Amino acid sequence: MTTSTLPDLVGRHPERALLDELLVSLRAGESRVRVFRGEAGIGKSVLLEYAVARAAQVTVTVTRAQGVEADMELPYASLHQLCAPFLGQLDTLPGPQRDALRVAFGVAAGDPPDRFLVGLAVLSLLTRASETRPVLVVVDDAQWLDQVSLQTLEFVARRLLAEAVAMVFAVRDPEGKDALADLPTTRIGGLDAAAAAELLESAVGGRLDKRVRDRFVAEMHGNPLALLEFSRGRTAAELAYGPDSSAYPGVEGTVSSRLERDFAERLGSLPGPTRTLLLIAAAEPVGDAGLLTRAAAALEITPDAAPAKSAGLIDLHGFLRFRHPLVRSAVYHQADPEERRAVHRALAAATDPALDPDRRAWHAAQAAAGPDDDVAAELERAADRARQRGGIAAEAVLLERAAQLTPDIWARGRRAVAAAEAHFSAASPDRATEQATLAELCPLSSLDRARLARLRAWILFARSRSDEAAPLLLEAAAQFTAAKSPLARETYLEAISATIFAGRVHGPAGARAAAVAARASGAPPSGSEAADLLLEGVAAILTSGYESGVVALRGALGLLAQEELRTREATMRWLLLAPVALETFIHYAWDLHAWDTLATRAVRLARDVGALGALPPALIYAGGVHIHYGDFAEAARMIDEADTIAAATGHATHKYAALVLAAWRGEADAAARIIDEARASAVERGEVSLLGAMGYIQGVLFNGLARYEEALEAARSGIEHDGFNFTGLSLVEHIEAATRCGRPDLARASLARLLELTRAADSGWAAGAAARSRALLADGDEADALYRSAIEEFGRGGVTVEVARTHLLYGEWLRRNHRPALARDHLRTAYEMFDGMRAEAFSERARRELTATGEHVKARVTKSTSALTAQESQIATLAADGMTNARIGAELFLSPHTVEWHLRKVYTKLGINSRRALPDALAGSVALNSGERRDGVTRPDRAKPPTRPSGTSRPR
Repeated sequence: MTTSTLPDLVGRHPERALLDELLVSLRAGESRVRVFRGEAGIGKSVLLEYAVARAAQVTVTVTRAQGVEADMELPYASLHQLCAPFLGQLDTLPGPQRDALRVAFGVAAGDPPDRFLVGLAVLSLLTRASETRPVLVVVDDAQWLDQVSLQTLEFVARRLLAEAVAMVFAVRDPEGKDALADLPTTRIGGLDAAAAAELLESAVGGRLDKRVRDRFVAEMHGNPLALLEFSRGRTAAELAYGPDSSAYPGVEGTVSSRLERDFAERLGSLPGPTRTLLLIAAAEPVGDAGLLTRAAAALEITPDAAPAKSAGLIDLHGFLRFRHPLVRSAVYHQADPEERRAVHRALAAATDPALDPDRRAWHAAQAAAGPDDDVAAELERAADRARQRGGIAAEAVLLERAAQLTPDIWARGRRAVAAAEAHFSAASPDRATEQATLAELCPLSSLDRARLARLRAWILFARSRSDEAAPLLLEAAAQFTAAKSPLARETYLEAISATIFAGRVHGPAGARAAAVAARASGAPPSGSEAADLLLEGVAAILTSGYESGVVALRGALGLLAQEELRTREATMRWLLLAPVALETFIHYAWDLHAWDTLATRAVRLARDVGALGALPPALIYAGGVHIHYGDFAEAARMIDEADTIAAATGHATHKYAALVLAAWRGEADAAARIIDEARASAVERGEVSLLGAMGYIQGVLFNGLARYEEALEAARSGIEHDGFNFTGLSLVEHIEAATRCGRPDLARASLARLLELTRAADSGWAAGAAARSRALLADGDEADALYRSAIEEFGRGGVTVEVARTHLLYGEWLRRNHRPALARDHLRTAYEMFDGMRAEAFSERARRELTATGEHVKARVTKSTSALTAQESQIATLAADGMTNARIGAELFLSPHTVEWHLRKVYTKLGINSRRALPDALAGSVALNSGERRDGVTRPDRAKPPTRPSGTSRPR
């Protein structure tokens, strides 16, 4: 499809220079991405042809895809077209990527692949192809790609960095205004007056009266295609004096509508068989000459495309190709409905039902003039095949059409419910609502009514995380229970989860009401013992008290950590349970070990199945573990990766961990900015739980900065918030701030609540929080013993930040009780630990206290790895662990080339020249970070403060 003949271009010098520079960089091994945007006919396609021709001249492999409006509902159709030249290398990909791509393209059966695992497979495939020659990916009319192909290519474009792969897209506006919105973009406008005049005169073969020429140019807004097409076939009088109003209806409307109308006028002069042939081609976007011939035979016409070529509507290069997508649009829309149905009927008959059953079903659906149960059933089967390939958007459209064609109203309702669920899964809540409304007009079984109620709640919760979703979920759960469906318990857990995120415990729409309903329901087992035990534990906490609930949770932990997940569906169900499980273990069991275990597994499972929607929140939870381990650098790497993946996949970023990290680091300005953004988002979305978390987060921040009045007010808002989570942590902050503000009455009231919350939790974290909070209100030997106990308990729980903080509080207490030598010992430990973590506010607070004891504190030594970015640090750590570039790439959704590019930068920054030197270089950095003689403080050898519980590992 490539040619070395450059297209004739008038003007467009900046755009040509941009493409030339792109190809130079590509040949140098650098990745580039460019999106050209503009209205129809503005010259985007010609610029792509210029890029293709220039690529052929400089020995670059070109692969192309063309978006076609009629093909938008077939999943992976465009991606398959683009990858076809490289499928011979499919077996060289890692197994999960190879299998995902084979299932997506319909050449193998299997669980539906995550679309972003498919994206990683495409990235790997293009990277492999680029190892022999640079690869240029050219995509025209990207706004008409099927949704999953567009999302996949956008993902690939965002992950390119050090591969010899370039991608150039053309997107028509306004139809594609949301497509590829954040990629590097060049907007193509009309030609300037001089270039437009030159183009127009070259088309008519001579000079025009300047006034006529300028009028044409102005009316066409410099649109090249409009200038060329409106000069075609005009009489000498029209060219000399302007259009004949008696023969031409005017030039009102958009340029696109004028062009399409002009093409439609030319169709009217063509012979009937030629118009039918063009209609077949317009309805069948694949361009299969054999299929075109068979369909023409079925309609008993002799294919004759020559008149259409003479009219300037098509090109013939061994196959029929429309000169512009507007020609295809004009052909299809000018035909009357019966003509279109006849053509689709012929195409359905001509399509092999074994080789391409989905396209055959789609043509049969378009041919149907009314309800047709056989066609509807075939569409439903096609929808199931689309789902198995990961084409959720296509599944939704196929089910929607199946419902429209279903004569039986009961079956129509069932299919409409399924279509609504699929539209919601495809992130189309408006279309989901439309189908749900249509389903409600049909009689539904009790199970379908429950599914519909659950869907309504999902849509409401997705739009605004208010507590209005919980009653709908409870209604759905009750209906599932009545139908004896295993979905009942899962839906009760969803109702509780919705109230948790909405931030309500009490009241008719609160978590406690949902828990009461769940325990009284008698719902059948869900099929997952872990899920059932989790529901029992969470419901017990909310209804029977913390002690009985925590016992049940302990039983669920082992299953959640070890339950065998045999299918992708089972894994995805586990990942949906993980957030409510984690919130419960964090805030009621006070169990950092359980938090680590579940977050580590969530990250691993999400990576293993390529569930990039579930991976960012899993990474955020894992990052939270490392904040409490005092490993802020590792936490930052995880948060950065989560944000990167969320941005690449079009999901909103998660604010919790970034807020907590900023608070512990004492970054007041950064925290204030993130808090303001998060608060605005929480108010807009009704996510009250985030507002409750602010109390704890600002309590940590202001206590670290010794701004105790502000900490007291912030923590008060956290403990007064009617939320499921963060109340206990806010109480800890409130007690410290109240004692520092001279309000022991407030501190004692909060201590009573804290002791009630921690009593049932048999964990070092809970015991340490209780002991330290009691110490702040105690005196003499009792306080001394409580501080020592808190240090020991926090160490048992692995909560390193709280170990350091207790050393600080104990040292402050010792200094005020005139025991400077022992105070120095604990303050020095606190300072070194906080300084090693880069907890700047707490570190400075410890430094001031230490200086007050008479000890001189030297300036810190700069870390040797301070120049590494978060991603470089993460890659370096994985490489030091012995992972290959390919494995690291699979872990982080990068190509091996990009991994190698990052490692070269790491070697330079660390002053090493090989992978073998990484462990020692990074180990040196860890020694610096741990506080060992890094800050000039002289102290005797002692056991290092606990950093991470033994037996735990860093989640990847």
